[in-house]
Amino acid sequence: MPAWPLDLAAGAWSCKGVTFFLKLTEAIASRQSLLITGLDPNPEMLQSWNRNRGGGAGSFLSQSRRWIKAVIEETSDHVCAFKPSLGFYQALGAVGIDLLREVRELVPLEIPLILDAKHADLNSASALANYVFDELNVDAVSLSPLAGHDLAAPFLLHTDRAVVITCHSSSPASRILQHHPNEANPLYLRIVAESRLWATPEQLLLEVGTSDPEILARVRNLAPDHVLILRSLWGEEERLETLLQAGLGSAADGLLLPVPQNMLMEDRLGERVAELKGQIATIRDRVISSRQPAEDRCELWLPARCEQLDSLIVDLFDIGCLLFGEYVQASGALFNYYIDLRRIISNPNVFHRVLHAYSLLLADLNFDRIAGIPYGSLPTATGLSLLLHKPLIYPRKEVKAHGARRLIEGDFREGETALVVDDILITGGSVLEGIGKLESSGLRVEDVVVFIDHGGSAAQRLADAGYRCRAVLSIEQITAVLREAGRLNADQAALLGGHG
Repeated sequence: MPAWPLDLAAGAWSCKGVTFFLKLTEAIASRQSLLITGLDPNPEMLQSWNRNRGGGAGSFLSQSRRWIKAVIEETSDHVCAFKPSLGFYQALGAVGIDLLREVRELVPLEIPLILDAKHADLNSASALANYVFDELNVDAVSLSPLAGHDLAAPFLLHTDRAVVITCHSSSPASRILQHHPNEANPLYLRIVAESRLWATPEQLLLEVGTSDPEILARVRNLAPDHVLILRSLWGEEERLETLLQAGLGSAADGLLLPVPQNMLMEDRLGERVAELKGQIATIRDRVISSRQPAEDRCELWLPARCEQLDSLIVDLFDIGCLLFGEYVQASGALFNYYIDLRRIISNPNVFHRVLHAYSLLLADLNFDRIAGIPYGSLPTATGLSLLLHKPLIYPRKEVKAHGARRLIEGDFREGETALVVDDILITGGSVLEGIGKLESSGLRVEDVVVFIDHGGSAAQRLADAGYRCRAVLSIEQITAVLREAGRLNADQAALLGGHG
């Protein structure tokens, strides 16, 4: 079985305000699985399940409860999400909704719960969004795309949750609509192209009902960065391998597969799902081998951290964040280049990816407020505050002689813990100055997170002062990626390396 090293620290889900995407990423990494389990109490299926388990008296509701509990207990170590269909629970009336609440209590909190609602009514969208996210506490909900962005908008306002847009159904009768007007420009691909504009890949997933690898491949080609949820049945390993080849992203990630429904009726369910997980892992390893040489392979799991960060580094260079010449740094040192991260605020796509890269480092940290070091990191700190639902504060560089004369802007309580966010760590002086103001105002500081660690002794200087420091990127990493991408010549690479 191939090695799938973890990309995120364990326990990321416990950080208050963690997003759906981070929760899903952690579940995939910790369980090394692409599988999701449906939790649909189908009457025919339950009858078969009861026969396999030696019968069992009781109402359909009690049988459903026993089956749901057994499936969750036997598969939770081997799947990355659970996916109940709302219709089955609605069909039971009020007790069905109570049963859905029990599902929420039974599914471990670190595993995402995706409600398969296929909601399509514009008038009730806001009410349903508030109900499923705030009352039922599900992590994502599936929607029908035909009402457009107006339907999705109320759900997307819950920025720590996600929506799943159904772009293709496996129903044979739907083909006449989904493939209209022709195979060159079918409706289902228009749905993919349109829905991608509604939200970031971290908040919008696509559900593809098909057993046709060509359809799956066309969706993947149009949505390379989105997580796809496959709804299909495969009867043999060859079909499963073909679907994985078609649906896995460029780093062999981003595809979720359902545990076959017939498997949920069988004995030794946990063992069967574990075997299927291993089978998928083996196929995925073959996919990786077929796509790139072993020496170039990125073995980190979703999100493909090395590939995504390499791409981000190149994009930062291309929008002008690295300049060469003579530049005086804030510390007074003279450098032959200048890193200007302020440019990211005018490029929403790059800015979002920078925020996501930061957020991966924060998953296992405990803090009450985000403190941005003025002024370069304030846009980033503001973005992280919105992304993680953490209040923002910042220490002023200078105290005004008028107005409230605050040393710290924003509300806080004495004794709270502030996470310090900065853009580039060169000497550590501005960070320590900011920390001094925060601590003198009664706040506690334990951790500092920066986008780029310039090297040298700054991180050790912070450590000596009692603060842990994490960095998204190092100057050595930036130099290596840009050199390999052909963005730097040997002299420019030497200039970057000379100040490490």
